Amino acid sequence: MGTFTEGARQLLRFAVLEARCCAFAVALVCGIAVSNLLPELPVARYDLLLLYGLLLTAVAWRAGWDSPRDLAVIAGAHAVGLLFELVKVRMGSWGYPEEALTKVGGVPLYGGFLYAAVASYICRAWRLFDLRLTGYRPRVTAVLAAAVYLNFLSHHWLPDARWPLAALLLAATAGTWVSFRVGVRDHRMPLALSFVLIGFFLWIAENAATWAGAWSYPDQLDGWQPVSPAKFGAWALLVSVTFVLAAASAGRSGARSPRVGGSPC
Repeated sequence: MGTFTEGARQLLRFAVLEARCCAFAVALVCGIAVSNLLPELPVARYDLLLLYGLLLTAVAWRAGWDSPRDLAVIAGAHAVGLLFELVKVRMGSWGYPEEALTKVGGVPLYGGFLYAAVASYICRAWRLFDLRLTGYRPRVTAVLAAAVYLNFLSHHWLPDARWPLAALLLAATAGTWVSFRVGVRDHRMPLALSFVLIGFFLWIAENAATWAGAWSYPDQLDGWQPVSPAKFGAWALLVSVTFVLAAASAGRSGARSPRVGGSPC
């Protein structure tokens, strides 16, 4: 009975920490959902959501949830996300059907906050869970993450290499473990598994975001339907990009080095 009780307490502690890590993302998706329910808005909804995202960022910084270095990672993810959105919208992968003053190339500037929310989650998890990496290969992982990103941009013109890249990323992260602390106990999991788990929950969040009207895939224009499960795999790969940014920032900040026990390649 004592073991069961302690396990339940650990699970509760873990859930509380996860909720704190997800605060920005949850607030963002809830704001999108609420804005979609409002009958009349004084400004375009996408413009209002940009202001809302900036307000959330300012609140997180003032409250001490995100450090200046975290904000740099989040801003980088926002920029990377906007470039991704510009290419994908141009190719018709999805779209933002509403009008707005802050749309560039068919993409509202608030769209980058969807990627910034992922960066916010990873940065907060790094601190709240006291993340440590062993067996991490920063250079090769960064190169593969960049290749994953470029492949998702270029596969409209070039052969899609996501499966070979997934295999290479799996090989590069073999033996890489993420250690994290819940209460006074340490746990660990393979880095590749963490990518898969984050990708799954991002797919769940994407279903919620499209239902709330954040954006629409072509097959959702006549009415919402679940996002294709194939997007789950895409997110599991793409999260490597944000992870590499966060790991590099953690290594420079004097936090526990992600290269403990790792290889310099």
